[in-house]
Amino acid sequence: MNIIQCYAPTNDYNEDAKDQFYDRLQSIIEKCPTKDLTILMGDFNAKVGTDNTGYEDIMGRHGLGERNENGERFANLCAFNKLVIGGTLFPHKRIHKATWTSPDHTMQNQIDHICINKTFRRTIEDTKSQLYGSLWNNQLSGIQHSSSTSLTTKKHLTAWTG
Repeated sequence: MNIIQCYAPTNDYNEDAKDQFYDRLQSIIEKCPTKDLTILMGDFNAKVGTDNTGYEDIMGRHGLGERNENGERFANLCAFNKLVIGGTLFPHKRIHKATWTSPDHTMQNQIDHICINKTFRRTIEDTKSQLYGSLWNNQLSGIQHSSSTSLTTKKHLTAWTG
């Protein structure tokens, strides 16, 4: 089993930094034997959205929002490596899709993801996000939520990110 946990640059970062991140991530994925279960998870700052046109093999239509530039990069990486984006596969309430909420609670995004190689797709029972309690952050003078995303498989393996 291979587990890769990472944090990607935000959509606002310069293109070189994002290219470098995805190149390094690709080189790590390439080192994982394809016959092994590989779980890729983390904060990708990537909105993949609900439109899976061209990506039907690696994502469902149950994402959140619309795809952004990082979402396009992330979806391409997953397609190239045959990694299924778990958070798009199962219908859930918005609160169980969102992995980030703005300080004023007006915006929610799904930017943290858990992926599994397509070979093991049928072992996934569910993927959903949970927001944990409110934490006071003096610097932002607002309320922040921490979240985690879980992936549950039929072999009773649970992976968490967040």
